Parts: sequence; C-alpha cells; structure tokens
Amino acid sequence: MYAEIIVDIAAEAVDRVFTYAIPDGMELVPGMRVTVPFGRMKKDGFVIRLKKEADYDPQKIKPILTAPDTYPVLLPQLMDLANEIREKYHCPLCEAIRLMLPAEMRGNRVKVKTEEYVRLAIPLDQVDEAIAKETRSKKRKLILTLLSDGEMHSLEEMRAMVKDVRPILLQMKEKEMVSFVVMEKLRSPYLGKVDENQDRQLTAEQEEVLSEMIPWLSRGHKPFLLHGVTGSGKTEVYIRLVREAVKKGKGAIILVPEIVLTPQMINWFKSRFGENMAVLHSRLSAGERFDEWRRIRFGNARIVIGARSAIFAPVENLGVIIVDEEHEQSYQSQSFPQYDARDIAISRCHREGAVCVLASATPSIYSYAMARRGDYTLLEMPHRILNRPLPSVQMVDMRQELRLGNKSMFSKALKEKLDTCIATGQQAMLFINRRGYASSVNCRKCGETIRCQRCDVSMTYHSIDKTLRCHYCGEIHPLPKACPSCASPYIKPMGTGTQKVEEELKKMYPGVGIIRMDMDTTTGKNAHFELVNQFRAGKAQILLGTQMIAKGLDFPQVTLVGAVMADMSLNFPDYRAAERTFQLLVQVAGRAGRGEKPGEVVIQTYQPDHYALEAAVRQDYRAFFAQEFERRKKSLYPPFTMMVRFLCDARDMDDAIETAEKIRNEITLRFGNTPLWRRILYLRADEAPISKIQDRCRSQVLMKLLNHPDTDQLIAAMQEMAKEEYAAHVVLEINPASLA
Repeated sequence: MYAEIIVDIAAEAVDRVFTYAIPDGMELVPGMRVTVPFGRMKKDGFVIRLKKEADYDPQKIKPILTAPDTYPVLLPQLMDLANEIREKYHCPLCEAIRLMLPAEMRGNRVKVKTEEYVRLAIPLDQVDEAIAKETRSKKRKLILTLLSDGEMHSLEEMRAMVKDVRPILLQMKEKEMVSFVVMEKLRSPYLGKVDENQDRQLTAEQEEVLSEMIPWLSRGHKPFLLHGVTGSGKTEVYIRLVREAVKKGKGAIILVPEIVLTPQMINWFKSRFGENMAVLHSRLSAGERFDEWRRIRFGNARIVIGARSAIFAPVENLGVIIVDEEHEQSYQSQSFPQYDARDIAISRCHREGAVCVLASATPSIYSYAMARRGDYTLLEMPHRILNRPLPSVQMVDMRQELRLGNKSMFSKALKEKLDTCIATGQQAMLFINRRGYASSVNCRKCGETIRCQRCDVSMTYHSIDKTLRCHYCGEIHPLPKACPSCASPYIKPMGTGTQKVEEELKKMYPGVGIIRMDMDTTTGKNAHFELVNQFRAGKAQILLGTQMIAKGLDFPQVTLVGAVMADMSLNFPDYRAAERTFQLLVQVAGRAGRGEKPGEVVIQTYQPDHYALEAAVRQDYRAFFAQEFERRKKSLYPPFTMMVRFLCDARDMDDAIETAEKIRNEITLRFGNTPLWRRILYLRADEAPISKIQDRCRSQVLMKLLNHPDTDQLIAAMQEMAKEEYAAHVVLEINPASLA
C-alpha cells in the first residue's frame, strides 16, 4: 500500500502530493499525520489518500517513518475546506492545513500531559489488617489510611500529605501493597467560578427569530443576519439555538471578535452546557490549546467558543456557526493566507449543512447589503429586553466648549454627569480609541515630530515609564531631553491617550477606583478576565479603555458612557472610516443602561455635523446604512467594487517602488488590450500610506475593480503575478481590513 502525502513545507515548489510506501503493520487513513523522509530531512506530512499501486518504480519510493497519532487530525470536511482555501487564497495546501491544527502540534512541540496516581494493590477487606501491622512506619500507616477509600489519589496529593512520599511508595510497590497508574491530565483554560445563569423568559422578538432559525437545523444550510440592538438579548438567542443543535446531536461554533469578550461568553455558555464546551483563542498556553483541540476532536466538547481561528475547530456533525459582532474587522486575518472568518463560516456551513448566524447591533455594510439582496435572511430585534429604553445620547461640540473657555478634555456636560454618577454610586465607562499618554512628541521650536526609525509613524509617549513607544514594531526609547533635530529643549507631548485621561480622572476623583483597559494593561495571559471581573464586582466606578471595551460587555451598574474623542477614527485614510466610527459609537453607547436604571451617553466631537455621528446619536442604523450605501455607490467603493492591492515590502525603498512600478506596468501590458481592462476602474503605484514598518519599506499597487463575473479571472491572474520573483516581497490583498 502507498500513501499520497502533502509535506509540511510552505513552498510553491513542493505544493503537490508525494508518494510514500506504508510499512507493514502501519495502519493509516486519510487525514492522519505522519513523519516522512524528505531529502536529508525528516518532515511532518498529512495523508491525502491511499492507493494500492505506485505510479512509478516501487524501489524508488521511500517508506513512511512514523505515524505519531492513532487518529486522523484532519476531518474530511476540513480537508475539503483546506483545498478551497488553497484555491481561493492561492496559498500552498500545507499553509491552509496549518490553520486547522494547533501550531504546537507541528514537530511534536507539545505533548500530552500526564499525572501519576497511586492506588491500593491489596484487597480492601485486608486494609484494616495491613494498617494494624504497620507499627514501625507512621508514614506507611498514613498512606494506607489515605488509600483505604479504594480510590486513586494523585502523587501530588500524596506529597502534600506525606513528606518524601515517593521513596516510601516505591518500597510499598515492591511489596505489592500499592500500584502506580499514569493518566492524562487535561490543562484547563477556565478561570474563576462560573455564575449560575438560569434560562430567562424570552421576549416575543427572541421567540420570533428562534422560530425562523431552529427549523433549519434539520433542513440544512441557511445563512441569517441577526440585527439586534444592543441589549436586545442576542446572547440568549445564541444559547437557545445551540441547545437545540445539541439536542439533535449536532455541534456548534461561536466566534467572538475580541479576547476580552471570551470569558464573559464562556461564563454564560458554561453555566448552561458545562463540560460540553471548549474554548480556543491565542491567549491559551500551548498545552491548553492542544488539550482543548483534542477534546473537540474526540467529541468530548461539542460547543466551541473562540476568536477568529476557532472557525477551523474540528467539530463533527456541525449544526450551527454564530459570528457575534460580525462587523468587526478582526475577523479578517492580517497574516498569510488572509482569510475572512465570516466567509469561512458561510462556506463551512454550506459544505456541512449547518445554520450560519451573523449577528450585530451594527452590521457591516456588506452583510446588510447581502441581506437586502436576499443572499442572507434578515432577522431583526429592534427593542431591548424588558422594554428597557436605549440610552439617551447627547452630542457635545468641543469647538463651542473651547470658545467658552473650557480647555479640558472633558466637556461641561460629561463632567457634570460623571460627578452625579460617582456621587450616586453608579459606574461609568469612558472610551478613547488611543492608548498611551500622548499620540506624539513635538518640538515647539522647529516643529519636528519624533518618529520611529524603523517605521514611518510618530512614536507615542507613555507617561508611566516616561518612554516613547512605536505601536507598530514595539521599539522603546526614553523620552529625549532635547529635540533630535535642532537640540532645542522645548519638546512636548501632544494629543491625548488613555494614560492621559486616566491621570486627569485621578486628579478629578481622588480615591475613586479607576480601571484602564488597553493593549498596555492587558498583556498578561488572564489580564482581560481579571480587569473585567474587578469592574463587574464593583471594585472600581470608572472603566476607561480603547475599543476593546466598546462591544459586547454587559455591566448592569453602568449608567453613563462617555466618548472622549468620538471623531478620531473619522480621520483615518480609509473608505470605511465613517462606517467604523458609527459602529464604535453605537456599540460603546450600548454599554449604558443595560440594568434596571436608564443610561446616558455623551459623545464629544469637533465634527458634530458629520452624518455618521448624527446617526450614532439617534442610534439609527437604517438611516446610516442608506446614506453610506449611497455614498459608496456614487464613489464606486465596496460592495459595488473590490479594493485590491499588491503590497510590496523590501529593505530598500527603491526596490519596493521598482517592484510596484513593474507590477503596474505588467498589468497594463497584460490586460490593456483585453476586455478585462474595462474591469479596472483605478490603477496606481506609489508608496504605501505607512511607508515603513519594522525596517521594511512599503509600496503598493492600488486598484479598484468592478464587481463582475470576469473579475474572478482577473484576480486569478494577479494571484499568479504575486508569486513571481521580484526585488521586493509581494502579497496580493483583496478588500484588506486596513489600507495603511
């Protein structure tokens, strides 16, 4: 017998199957992992198919060395999905397969964790007699007493009870009094006590959307877009839908966009489903991720909660995939292959006959357009549970505040509402989408901004350790005493970040508990969990943070939300700037008034007339969609077109620019006299908006392509162009999450 194997080497030259002989006694099935000789190396590989005959001289075929597992690590449906990713994103098959497995599984970098247990080797009815005979050793007597319950006890437990226990146990083993048992010990990622969450009375809206979705668990594939306002009870809908899937013997995957949301979602689901639930995200240790993956693969956990990569969880007989906060750009991978978890969810559900639910209070323009067109079934929940009102929203023009002499970062309205909130013992959340103390450090003499030498961005000042940090490459420098350009001592931090707001709050409210959540305070493994729990437990009255606090979190005592610099994201050089600003503001506003007391929101801005802010104040998604959809139609932006770019990076900017110009010229030459040229609405080669990151110079070929069946042919040809040899490294991006 022979096996066709994909070798785990991410190179186009070896992106094909290789034939190996199966040694006598080795049992293989497609999807299993193997170790094979490849040249002078030993490499991992994956069995694609088995065959009885070789296509060439059997004497030249090398045998498989080992099969480290006794089961296929790739389910057939995931192997099919890997092939689809290979074709769609033009990546080697092994790159697609790597998405399906814990990274540490490659090369056997993580092992099954085991623990030693001890149990009696003598009959239970003889234990009392054995204890009575132990007159010379108190420790042996204690060990026998501990084991007299007939249960196995871990060696760790025995060590806690008896000092230097192992040598004594070994002596007892020689006398056949005890025996050792080695058992697997699962590494658990779950933290803290699980709240007891009981089923809640469903609202009429919740019952209505469930009545639409549940029948499709038996009928097959169906994509839904669930548009429910913040606080409308979408999570309870998820739980009931998943429960119905489990009753039918099916599995479920629930995706969340931020790791900070995972503990909350885990709590809600674990309280209802117990050990039938597993979690997958990047903050797990290698061992935890490996053990959780194996629990899913062996069917011991049928419900999976996790971030983007959990879409590849090996759930058999999949019944439903739920993508919570589907509008979030974090669902699109920034590393190769640049897959979108939402597209994978739709594809996987179609492939496996499952229900797909994309859900959000602020759906993406693309998803809502798909629902209006009929590709998705639109379900809406326009009211909060218990008919609680949406928070009242007040927009403050900060230009007027300045004219009235208020130079503070807090408007009069926000300050007054904060005072009342603190005085009455309620909680407040303040949102500012910029971490650090100041966004830049400038020289007041020459006007120079201190920039990162490795990246084409200004460095952010962090007041805690008085350092300048680059948020792209992580470079850290002490704050200079003089301007690097003119040696002037007149340098000053400019702008506002979370640290500066925190400092100001501590001056305003001495003694009041304040928690800051941003990338700087949540680097530890369990930091998100601990900070959220502290705030939920009432150990602080103010939660200050970046966009990680803006969505999904449920704090019943929060009655006030303030957006300190609401229009910051409007100024990003991206056609989605208005959409992302609207989504952020509506989501963060939705954190207020989720308990019994009504909520208030203050949005501070220098652009009060912008349509995205006006719609956010009214929390009117339909009005915003209509205006944004029309704007994109007139300007020919997605979803009416596709934004495509070749991103070229090299050590030298000349190489990057030369590559971009070469690609642009090749596109003109190859397609200029063909019908496909009419599908290219815009074509330009220049430096990328951020021209250098981590010492790599960046240029781009930016295109706008008309949506048309022919465009697939154009994209395929460009994917092949991206694989060619250039002076720079080239990646083709389709509707990238960021155009920076």
